[in-house]
Amino acid sequence: MLNIILELVAVLTAVTYLILAAKENVKCWYAALISSLIYIYIMFQAGLIMESILQIFYVLMAVYGYIQWTNKISVDTNLSIKSWNKINHLYSISLVIALSIFSGIFLEKYTQAALPFLDAFTTWGAIITTYMVAKKIIENWIYWFVIDSISIYLYISRELYLTAFLFLIYLIIIIFGYISWKKKLER
Repeated sequence: MLNIILELVAVLTAVTYLILAAKENVKCWYAALISSLIYIYIMFQAGLIMESILQIFYVLMAVYGYIQWTNKISVDTNLSIKSWNKINHLYSISLVIALSIFSGIFLEKYTQAALPFLDAFTTWGAIITTYMVAKKIIENWIYWFVIDSISIYLYISRELYLTAFLFLIYLIIIIFGYISWKKKLER
């Protein structure tokens, strides 16, 4: 029962994070922090080792994203939505694939991780994409759509049905987030 309550709180704060991020509201990072702290435990209990480690990364990125979005690093920094060129995407995607293969092999050989290659792929993809969100790179929404689609299967396979439902909701919010950021980028 406690796990279901924890998962529900994690889901609700994660939805709050994404809605606020789509609106470029800096408070999204508070919700991300709370959700990630809870998900560290949930993912570890589900045998998703990489996803558990990912949540630790999310905790750190919540702090980093907050600093980036509030311009506390530099007074002259004005962080606005931007787009990456094709070479940045090629590097990012290649890095995600390479790290996923190496991590998947390691997890398969040395751990009892569930679905090690999918776990690794969604984790490394999420790490790169979270960095993109913190830097306000518009294509983050496209990356998230792919990662979250795969994550739905991953979570259903581990009987994390609330989290799978969360990611289904994410797919809808992602579309609206992309449209919102695209309009702002075009201005």
